Amino acid sequence: MLQEHDFSCTVDLADAGTRLDQICALAFPQFSRARIQQWIKSGDLRVNDMVAKPKQKVVGGEFITLKAESEEQTVWQPEPMDLNIVYEDDDIIVINKPANLVVHPAVGNWSGTLSNGLLHHCPALSHVPRAGIVHRLDKDTTGLMVVAKTLTAQTALVKQLQARTVSRHYQAITLHELPNSEFTVDMPIGRHSQVRTKMAVVNAGGKPAITHVDVLQFLKGFTHVHLQLETGRTHQIRVHLAYRGFPLVGDQVYGKKALPLSIRQANPHWAEVQRFPRQALHAWRLSLAHPITGATLSWEAPLPEDMQQLLARLQDD
Repeated sequence: MLQEHDFSCTVDLADAGTRLDQICALAFPQFSRARIQQWIKSGDLRVNDMVAKPKQKVVGGEFITLKAESEEQTVWQPEPMDLNIVYEDDDIIVINKPANLVVHPAVGNWSGTLSNGLLHHCPALSHVPRAGIVHRLDKDTTGLMVVAKTLTAQTALVKQLQARTVSRHYQAITLHELPNSEFTVDMPIGRHSQVRTKMAVVNAGGKPAITHVDVLQFLKGFTHVHLQLETGRTHQIRVHLAYRGFPLVGDQVYGKKALPLSIRQANPHWAEVQRFPRQALHAWRLSLAHPITGATLSWEAPLPEDMQQLLARLQDD
């Protein structure tokens, strides 16, 4: 069944110089950037009633109209699920996501996802795009995620993410000992040229990506690190650290190489490291402005038990 879309907005003068597709992604957050770009190219999304280009820049004051049709999205089914909710009010939910939980339904994972559980917990989320989810964690990454309960809250949170004012901190355990106590990886990320399911550092055509790294502890061939995201690209931390030669423990996509003999000799628990069943990555702290009240809110989620146990082993002399 086709859905009809009829929306409009006026570009703020303060947004002069911004790309059209970026403006439209903010104005119509219920649609993906790729879908918006398709509508711009097809002429369904117009500027001052004229056909435009996705990459053209606005000058401010333009009137944007969207009149289009799309296939109705598959209705995700609510499913009962034990959700670790660390905060909830009328506008947002903050979840501490466990490992082995997919965020969105997709081919091969139509049920048992976080979205299914959220719809059961809060049926009103069926009226919010993507069940209110504004950012995601990989299936095997644990930690804090914020979910919007209304379209107004979702739009405000998306704007904060795009303005890079949401503060996201992670903890991880890497292979090898980092050479510096702190550094920043500022390298663009894009789709891998040969393996389309992977991301990679891509100098030509990649999107800006910045990760700040601080060492918490050196562990005889491994490192416990604190990371802060300035951007939020797919697999950003995993790609950046692997690019620098320090893939995450347990990362089967970006860190498949066997541990060097020097590490196996230096740490008696190397075998346990190789058996660790997932990437050792946890979204530890989240701070943002409440989308309605504007109040600054922060939450912390302690390391999950599997990472705590691994650290205890690696710290054991």
